[in-house]
Formats: sequence, C-alpha cells, structure tokens
Amino acid sequence: MIRPVYSGSDLNDFDEARQLGQPGEYPYTRGVQPTMYRGRLWTMRQYAGFGTAEATNERFKFLLGAGQTGLSCAFDLPTQMGFDADHVRAEGEVGKVGVAISSLEDMRLLLAGLPLNEVTTSMTINSTASTLLLLYQLVAEEDGVTGPELRGTIQNDILKEYVARGTYIYPPRPSMRLIVDTFAYCAKEMPSWNTISISGYHIREAGSTAVQEIAFTLANGIAYVEAALAAGLVLDDFAPRLSFFFNAHNNLFEEVAKYRAARRLWASIMRDRFGSTDPKSMMLRFHTQTGGSTLTAQQPENNIVRVTLQALAAALGGTQSLHTNGFDEALGLPTERAAKLALRTQQVVGYESGIADTVDPLAGSYFVESLTDEVERLARQYIDEIDALGGAVAAIESNYMQNEIESAAYDFARSVDRGDKVVVGVNRFSESVSTKADVFPIDVAQQEAQVARVKSLKVKRDNEAVRVALEDLASAARGTSNVLYPMKIALASMATLGEVADVLRAEFGVYQAH
Repeated sequence: MIRPVYSGSDLNDFDEARQLGQPGEYPYTRGVQPTMYRGRLWTMRQYAGFGTAEATNERFKFLLGAGQTGLSCAFDLPTQMGFDADHVRAEGEVGKVGVAISSLEDMRLLLAGLPLNEVTTSMTINSTASTLLLLYQLVAEEDGVTGPELRGTIQNDILKEYVARGTYIYPPRPSMRLIVDTFAYCAKEMPSWNTISISGYHIREAGSTAVQEIAFTLANGIAYVEAALAAGLVLDDFAPRLSFFFNAHNNLFEEVAKYRAARRLWASIMRDRFGSTDPKSMMLRFHTQTGGSTLTAQQPENNIVRVTLQALAAALGGTQSLHTNGFDEALGLPTERAAKLALRTQQVVGYESGIADTVDPLAGSYFVESLTDEVERLARQYIDEIDALGGAVAAIESNYMQNEIESAAYDFARSVDRGDKVVVGVNRFSESVSTKADVFPIDVAQQEAQVARVKSLKVKRDNEAVRVALEDLASAARGTSNVLYPMKIALASMATLGEVADVLRAEFGVYQAH
C-alpha cells in the first residue's frame, strides 16, 4: 500500500508557473474562478431528506428561510436500490435515511412551491439517478420550467458504489451505459445540469486516506470519460458538466492540499490525456461535505468544532458548494436545531472570518505547496497502478480499490485503539457521564402513509398505458438507443421507480459482490 509521508521540503524544485499559476487559469491549483469568493461565496447547500415527500419539502423551506442558497436531497434506501415503498424489501426502511420517492406523485409533493427555475438542486442518487432526474424534469415542466432552465446535479456515480457504499443494482458495465445515456440526454435536453458528481466522499467515509480519496475518484472520472468517448460523445460537449464531490476531515492542511492537488491532476488529465481544448472541461468543480465518519456520539457538542474546522478546510481549498453536518448526526438524522446551527457555521465562516477577502489565502505557503506536491505525486502513483490493471472498472472487478481502502481503514482503527491517533472524547479526555442530546424521531405513521400512497397509485392509474410504456423501455434496454427517452414516457404515465428498475433488472441483470 502506498503511504503518504510528508517531508516538509523547502520547495527547491518548485515551479510556480507550472504548479501554481493564477486563479481561474490552468492548472487551476489556486481555484477555478479568477476572483473565487471575492466574487461570490460558495453555495451553502445543506443536505436534507427524511420520511415522506411532504416532510422533506417542509425542511427544504425551513432551510431556504434560514438563508440556504441551494437544495440537496437525500433519498431513502429503497429509493436508492430501486424498490417502491410497498415492496417487501422496503419494510422498515421507508423514509429512514432519506425521503421516499416512488413516483411522479411523490416528486410533485417533494418540490411543491419551490422555485425550480431559480434554485439549484443536488440529488444524492446513483443506481436510480436517471429515474429521479426525469421525475424532477417532469415536475418542472408541469410548472412551466423547461429543461434548459434547470440547474443542479445528480450524483450518478455508480463506480464508487461498488468500491465503498453498496447501493448498486446492475453490474458495472450496463450501469456505465445508463450513465453515458444520461450524459447524452442532458447535453441535448438539460444543458445546464451537472450530469455526474464523481464522489470521493463515500470512499473516504469507508476508511480511505486523503490520497486514496482523490486518486480513486479521479480514476473513476477517467473511466466515465472513456465510456462516453467510446459511445461516440464529443469530449468538450459533455466534460464541462462533470463535477466532483469530496470529503472534509480534520487535518486542515492535508485537506486543503488534497483539493488543490485534485484540481491540478484533473486539469492535466483532461488536457494531456484526453486532448481537451475547452478550459471548462479542465476545471475540477466540486461540492464538499464535512466528514460524517469523524463525528462522535460521545460528547456530541465537540462535533461543532470538528465541523467548523472541516468547513474552513473546504473553503480554503476552494470548494464550489458545501454541506456542513449537524453535530447530532452520530446519533441519528439531524434535528432542526442542529441543521440550523450547521448552516450558521457556514455563514460565520463565509461572512465573518475574512476568508473571502483574498482569492487563495494559503498560496505560496512552503508547507501547503510541498504537501500539495506530495499528495499529487502519490495520487498519480495510484492512478498509474489502476491504469496498469486495465482502468477503474477492471480494478473494481478485481477488488483492488476495495482492498486498499479496507487496509487503510484497519490501520486507522488500530491507531485509534493504540492511542496514537487522538479522538477527543473517545480515547482521550473522555467522560463517564454521557451528554444527553435530542434525537430526531422516526415517524412510523409517515412510513405507513407512503406505502398506502403507492398502493393507491397503482390502482387508480391507467395500467395498460403503464404496461405499454414499460415494454418500450425494455426494448430500448435490449438495444442501443438512449433509455432515458422511453423511461421519461413511462414515468409520465405513472410507472413507479420500482417498476422501471425491475424492467432494467430483467434486461441488465443484478450485481452480486464477490
């Protein structure tokens, strides 16, 4: 396993023009915009989603009223795995870790009263990303908002599901086809939508190092670009809409170096490996979320400090949008109090810290620049190893990435157990008396209401129209045409998310991990 060892060199071989440059210019080490936050702060995009669509809609409006500047939606596990709320495998999980969306009817309730032509929306969804995107578009069109007016992001990053998270449905290669079809659909129908958020967040949550986080994320990004090119898409038509999603952990300078190195790596990959000539294709734009795995159930108020440090790292590293976790999330879903405090944390950092007064506050620091160089060097080594294995898909199929992450996670756990790595309130400065915290309640009645709504829909709709539309989707899946067009027709005729997923299961198969 490659280990990061930071030497703290004196930068004798530092080439400012090659490695640093100017903000908004290749290689984008210093940020993707010339003025960065002097022009506009990052988007404050707090993650929300629980229970029914109505409950999440209320939380969205609460956060927008508190000053949030973008929406970010979490979906429950049945929705992520392609099961309707009334499916036997959904029992006990409906609305538990995100909102339950089974149909166009649910999406209407989720988005009711929201200005979809003004707000940007991020949806953390992968296996069923194309389905949720089309439901969002259908609701927008009912409100008179056209596809070109819609702005937002779907995560749509299936490769990291096989590596780190597990909410996959289909095998890797047909899943890649769904992603490429989404690229092509959005290029024509929703040109301002970010078609993928290539995610290192979950890789880090699974236990990776900072170096592994960006190396494996960019390797996955390379695989998506190669798949799109193989399908005949034009590089600079789809590449400007690729975006990324990274974690923020507690080591302030390592995190800042990670973001800077990732930008520089992606710029060189797009220009030198793929031959891009469009600066927008070379810009690594990313969302950041503070580290869920760093939060502790012991002394949960300590998490407020952790989240503040992590938010500062993301801002110093030049993020385009940010979610800050609630301090109580080691115990359950964030309460309204914790969610508001998390948003206020961003606002204090953005408006009171002075961080936005200069474009790149840490540029030229000996420590930061040497750390950036070291992270980049080690990440390149990983990317070279993955290339030698045949690329990210082959590396995933051989369990290479999974094994590297598991080894890093084990080493970290051992260091905490030994006390080499201090976790305040856990292995040092602990207290025998636990601190009581409010826990977000799970409403069983909401789960039951969602199940009843899905069952009612399946009775009252035109089931013959649904059957015909799903047959057309199956035919497209067996062939080579873009599946999103018949999928949209099926969803508009009130086919459910689970029914769409079942059609694709029948045509693509179901992935079983080794």
